[in-house]
Amino acid sequence: MSGGGFPRTAMVMAAGLGTRMRPLTDHRPKPLVEVAGRALIDHVLDRLVEAGVETAVVNVHHFADQMVAHLARRDDIRIKISDERAALLDSGGGIAHARSLLGNDPILVANIDSLWNGGTTPPLQTLAQAWNPELMDVLLLLVPRGQGIGFEGPQGFFRDAAGRLTHSAAPEPPTPFANVGFQILKPQILDEVRETVFSIVPLWRKLSEQGRLHGAVMDAFWMHVGDPAAREAAEAKLAP
Repeated sequence: MSGGGFPRTAMVMAAGLGTRMRPLTDHRPKPLVEVAGRALIDHVLDRLVEAGVETAVVNVHHFADQMVAHLARRDDIRIKISDERAALLDSGGGIAHARSLLGNDPILVANIDSLWNGGTTPPLQTLAQAWNPELMDVLLLLVPRGQGIGFEGPQGFFRDAAGRLTHSAAPEPPTPFANVGFQILKPQILDEVRETVFSIVPLWRKLSEQGRLHGAVMDAFWMHVGDPAAREAAEAKLAP
């Protein structure tokens, strides 16, 4: 499954404060909140191992010492820590800060609050099969609206017949696809940004205008675990 140029290195976005997950994050970071008996960070790392990823660069900020201690227990994937204790850097800034740890080959970027189950094709296999570095600089993993838990607001994507994406936050017309929080990207797209703290979304928009932002649609059921209610819903969905 990891053939065809699928990234061997992943950036795991785990530095957020998890304010919407309170009170579960009053004394621990959001990645260590458990769903179905397993920490969110471990759910994600398990998926990366299954996909053939060898190295995970994990950024840490909130309760960073807890995160470092927890990650030290994993022996099935190489873990590198990107330390953001000094300041949160947002989605783009976090990847840019870890640039020296990530190398120059395309990387997989993974959020820790996305889980899935069901479907006929593993979502990361869907992503791997669609990745074409000659045609794209970023490939987002998407889910059709209505095929998941935790969709928030109108923000999402339109996708043309060639898989090219247009990002929209307008309520009308409704976007048919939501971003799952996993993507393959070429880290070089961050190199011209001069800010330290920045979102990756403006880069998506720029690449969309150039026809270099693409999307692959998974057939699994998505669970965005953003707050305690979504956690409970995900636990119910994952219950045997």
